[in-house]
Amino acid sequence: MVTYRSYLHGALGSLFGSLSVGLTALPSLAAEQVVLSYGSLEVSIPIDSLEAFAREGQVDDDLDSYLRSTSVEERAELQEILLTPIEVSPATLSRFLYSASGEVLLQYLGNLIQTDSRLNGFYALRSAVVLAAADAEGLTLLNVLQQFPTPTVRVDGPQALRVAGAAAQLVEQTEQAIALIDQQSALEIKIEAAVDFTQYKDLEQPGSFLWQSELWNLYDQSRDRAVTAELYQPQAPPSQPVPVVVISHGLGADRTSFVDLAKHLASHGFGVLLLNNPGISSQQLQSLLRGNASEVVDPEEFIHIPQDVSFLLDELERFNQVNSAESVRFNLQQVGMIGHSFGGYTALALAGAEFDFEQLQTACAFDTNGPDLVNFSLLLQCTALQLENTVFRSLRDERIQAVFTMNAIGSGLFGPKGLRQMQVPTLLVAGSDDPLAPALLEQIRPFAWLEGNDKYLMVIQGGTHIYGVLDASTYDTLALPEGLEGPDPLLARQYFKASSLAFMQTYIAHHDEYRPYLSASYIQTISRPPLELSFIRTLSLADSISWLER
Repeated sequence: MVTYRSYLHGALGSLFGSLSVGLTALPSLAAEQVVLSYGSLEVSIPIDSLEAFAREGQVDDDLDSYLRSTSVEERAELQEILLTPIEVSPATLSRFLYSASGEVLLQYLGNLIQTDSRLNGFYALRSAVVLAAADAEGLTLLNVLQQFPTPTVRVDGPQALRVAGAAAQLVEQTEQAIALIDQQSALEIKIEAAVDFTQYKDLEQPGSFLWQSELWNLYDQSRDRAVTAELYQPQAPPSQPVPVVVISHGLGADRTSFVDLAKHLASHGFGVLLLNNPGISSQQLQSLLRGNASEVVDPEEFIHIPQDVSFLLDELERFNQVNSAESVRFNLQQVGMIGHSFGGYTALALAGAEFDFEQLQTACAFDTNGPDLVNFSLLLQCTALQLENTVFRSLRDERIQAVFTMNAIGSGLFGPKGLRQMQVPTLLVAGSDDPLAPALLEQIRPFAWLEGNDKYLMVIQGGTHIYGVLDASTYDTLALPEGLEGPDPLLARQYFKASSLAFMQTYIAHHDEYRPYLSASYIQTISRPPLELSFIRTLSLADSISWLER
């Protein structure tokens, strides 16, 4: 289970740890003291004292009064916090911190860490963090303090307590929510009709259909935009048009992240479109690193990527019309969507979730004492505020009949009002230890907001943000922080194959014999350590739990 300290370190590490290049540091002024401000009360600690304590365990007179009552374990933990490096290069960090998402983060942190003139620490932090990353020891909290370009680093005590309290509250409430989900899952197992799944098909195994793939490099003239996808075609009789599934990846990935899932679904008779999202792909991040892009994600991608999906479905309709009578045909009345992270946002938008800019403005003010204060996925979602005055047509595509999402983001973008516009069957997958799109805030609470009977929530205990969604070569390329990929990615991929197949067979192919698989009983049969599963259709006590409400 995620802990308070591991949550904070994992979140910051995963923000920067997937990017790597080098830069030479420039000289800077060095801060001399940290001042903790509590209104008129101020507490000053020399940074030299912190360094001597962190490196050698020495407690001088300046620190003695603060550490006298701490235990050996607490002192060791403080030393670790001060010295534990986050592996990221200064050039990478600099480019991120000059992006819209980076500036949201700096503005947020600048309210907490201020200059000696009590100004927002936005610019001073940007300089200190980049220079600290250039240090031979890597980016550590101690190095950031030492590189701060004013003699005093002021920490707003009340704000620091708010952030620390919000992180602790998020961990505690996530544990409470998952305990509730476990109870509900066990209850649903008791009331479900008994099924002997040993007599049913093994959904983790390939199907009987042969398939072939074809790379599509297309161009949408109306938007002056190239669109790339890979089409997987099962060898089915033309007289039986096949249902379709579109798969959309998340930030920093590409279409190859889900090749095995596409092959699995194609072997079971689905046509599959693997979308390559250029504006959020690994190539986009590389462009940022090389200085050829100024943003992690251009806000326009919140509109363009859903429109890419609609464009591809239009092309698939034309594909049906121009191909010979002997070719496989696709049923555009039976289309499902699978999306991870930003791709999950895409799926929800296409299924009818609507932007709520008033809600997003509130979320991006970070004016709360609750766990939303440490929802790092908002750094990306808040960039969509730049679209508030943009006129764009509804992103809803009526051809999308059901959506399956993994670690989806969108709580700020849509809020309760926007998500309640969805009317299609929905399955949300959450990872209990996700530091970027926290399960409670981005999947569990949104699940409670959804209306209708055809909704499901699957929680993977120990799952992180990218568990099982990238192949081994991608992990190596991204140089992810230790543990971010989760304890058993291959097991997670098997879960995705089985659960998404059951969902799409039921709601897209309309094969009712697969409905029993969409149950807590079935999910319990495939659940195994170290990633155990819970599966529910409702949160029976949702109305009485305040943290499930906005």
